[in-house]
Amino acid sequence: MPTPKLIWYEGAIYHITTRGNHRNDIFRDEEDFKVYLIILEEAFIYYSHLNYELVAYCLMDNHIHFIIKTGKEPLTRIMRRINSIYTRYFNKKYNYIGHLFQAKYFSELIESDKQMLEVSRYVHLNPVKAQIVSSPEEYPWASYRMFIGEKSKIVNPEIILSYFKYSERHKLYREFVEQKLKMNLQL
Repeated sequence: MPTPKLIWYEGAIYHITTRGNHRNDIFRDEEDFKVYLIILEEAFIYYSHLNYELVAYCLMDNHIHFIIKTGKEPLTRIMRRINSIYTRYFNKKYNYIGHLFQAKYFSELIESDKQMLEVSRYVHLNPVKAQIVSSPEEYPWASYRMFIGEKSKIVNPEIILSYFKYSERHKLYREFVEQKLKMNLQL
């Protein structure tokens, strides 16, 4: 069965997931995470003329979550660049050959404000759900800290923070994300 065609239009926002082949780890040490973030930043700079915006991210040991707003072209170009450069790095470092990622990537069009907020919360709570940390703020490989006040060169949290009262947006976003923990609901 053919892969369904991705719905795309300029300014569309997607939740992107890419996973290690056979669910294997794609990050084995701190250096791997750092290199991936450098590649990510370089790709957004390289394609700055296409107006892609990185809204949020979370790098886990064997998979990655992004929220990306498209620009003048679909996601294929930037995702191919990020994953192929990182695969070359990983294969060279660990003396591997072949595919690092399970497939191209999975993308889900975000179609409502509610979905945008829920996806951002899901992305930022991923390390808590995996029991790596007890608070999303503790996890260094996600954009959560940029949503609660830390500056970033490549992440544009304002797309999501704009849903909250400007003067309290960082505090209100933290409360929104962490209320899921306080309510002890299934993540």
